Amino acid sequence: MGLQSAQDAAQKAGFFLLASHDALGRSRNQIDDRNWKVCTQTPGPGEQPTSTKIDMGAVKLDETCPAQDQGASGPTKASATMPDFKGKAVSVVHDSLDKATSISAKDATAQNRVIVVQSNWQVCSQDPAPGAALTGQPVTVKAVKFGEACP
Repeated sequence: MGLQSAQDAAQKAGFFLLASHDALGRSRNQIDDRNWKVCTQTPGPGEQPTSTKIDMGAVKLDETCPAQDQGASGPTKASATMPDFKGKAVSVVHDSLDKATSISAKDATAQNRVIVVQSNWQVCSQDPAPGAALTGQPVTVKAVKFGEACP
């Protein structure tokens, strides 16, 4: 079902604690709900009190729902070690690392494109490497647009 239609149906049924997230785990906001479709919902179908919060995992209309919801729990906050961000959106890097961390995101291709919409770019490489101690050092990621191959 389309996200806007699903939200309308939930409200018509008396549910008003509604949330949605990017089911591909790219930390994208659903700004225009009509451009998204629902892949998952928590809790699942069945009778629930109308005070229950309903969270819908969604993807853009032209995307395929993932086999497993990648964004249900939100980005994992990094602890003392560097997570492996390869294949994740650049926006996830920003959401996962401490707000004080300096992050530089660069185009991994020779085109030197500017990364404006971070959720449209996937990480190809990172420095420091996964598992390295996070001690306040700057982080650099090289990325390509989703759908492009890493060089």
